[in-house]
Amino acid sequence: MPTFFIKNIFSFLIFLLFIFPIFLYSIKLKIASYNVENLFDMHHDKTEYLEYIPNRHNWTKKILEKKLRNISEVICELNADIIGLQEIENKNSLRLLQQSLKKYGCPDYRYSAITDKKSIAIHVALLSKIPIKSSSDIVVKRVGGMRNILEVKFIIDGEPLYIFVNHWNSKRSPESKRIISALALKKRLLGLKKESEYLLIGDFNSNYNEYKRVGKTGINHILNCMLFREESMVKRIDFRHYNLWLELLPYQRWSHNFYGDKQGLDAILLPPTMFDGKGLDYLDNSFGVFKRNYLFTKKGYVNRWHYKKKRHMGKGYSDHFPVFATFSTAPYKFKKKNPMVNCSIADIINKNTSLPCHLKSVRVLNRQKRAVSVTDKKSKIIIYGVDNRIKENHLYEVDVYATKIYKSRFEIIDFTMNLLGN
Repeated sequence: MPTFFIKNIFSFLIFLLFIFPIFLYSIKLKIASYNVENLFDMHHDKTEYLEYIPNRHNWTKKILEKKLRNISEVICELNADIIGLQEIENKNSLRLLQQSLKKYGCPDYRYSAITDKKSIAIHVALLSKIPIKSSSDIVVKRVGGMRNILEVKFIIDGEPLYIFVNHWNSKRSPESKRIISALALKKRLLGLKKESEYLLIGDFNSNYNEYKRVGKTGINHILNCMLFREESMVKRIDFRHYNLWLELLPYQRWSHNFYGDKQGLDAILLPPTMFDGKGLDYLDNSFGVFKRNYLFTKKGYVNRWHYKKKRHMGKGYSDHFPVFATFSTAPYKFKKKNPMVNCSIADIINKNTSLPCHLKSVRVLNRQKRAVSVTDKKSKIIIYGVDNRIKENHLYEVDVYATKIYKSRFEIIDFTMNLLGN
């Protein structure tokens, strides 16, 4: 082979290394959140829930070890680099979990952080395979049962990354309490530099469209986390957040099932800086819910920690599923989608339109559980995955993003649906 040809190949390879280093050496991080459902230790601190007082209700060292083993099984298989945790009693409980993870083959979670509020039963925490630069509490309210928010700072590829682990008040509490948590978090976020990169993770006890149930909410209004599409986050500089539940089809958007009411209470919320092509960015379509067969009972129910007849049974996992997403120092790649066009139901059924498309006006004929039959006066179609606010004999406009054929009939399965005249 001629010498000049070899030199040209060598020069070209060097050129590629300098031009595309980000693709060759990009960092990827898998970040998750998991409500483990009440991990208490065997020390009587007098702040425990009654069923977790040591050596009562069959809450024994042996039963605790079984709970630790089951939590470790989930975390080990999930294999996130960083995982936020909810319902951890204290530092000792977190230390026991780290020891259990090491015992069951996951020794890499060497770094940890936990909130530090006195006289409270459970805290939020974080485990990490990579070093933590610093951690602190955001005090939501100094008195009462409201939990602090955990702020953890990392340095990723030379730049700071902030992770805020949340566990807002349960749905038994009024929305006003969750608004207080959202306001405390927002105040801290506005104190960061505008270009700061951060993630909001945890159990927000709020669905992605919570405002449709209760009106003004902490997650939707205070954090400005409305039903934004992903493309609306690119090149933004305002205070807003994208809820990764919107990456999934509506019927898949749940991590908690309360007697058939499936909701995405556990969430990962992203600011515009996770889509700006700088530093750490979201890896598109990497969001998911960790649902393994062993996390369900034989009858298909969530295999939560079993507590029956005032006794711990020593089996089960949690009443929540973990959620996760991947982030990379490679620039976010936004796939440009087709523009929204107007269409009819017949256009959708006959495939005479591209998606997404807009149905200007459809009437709901009837509903059955989470499906409704709608008409535009000429044709009918099923919309699957609607919530309780969709009423029969009302008019709606619908943006259609995806369809499928189920039992020989067309169904709309990804959509936004708004009451006409609202």
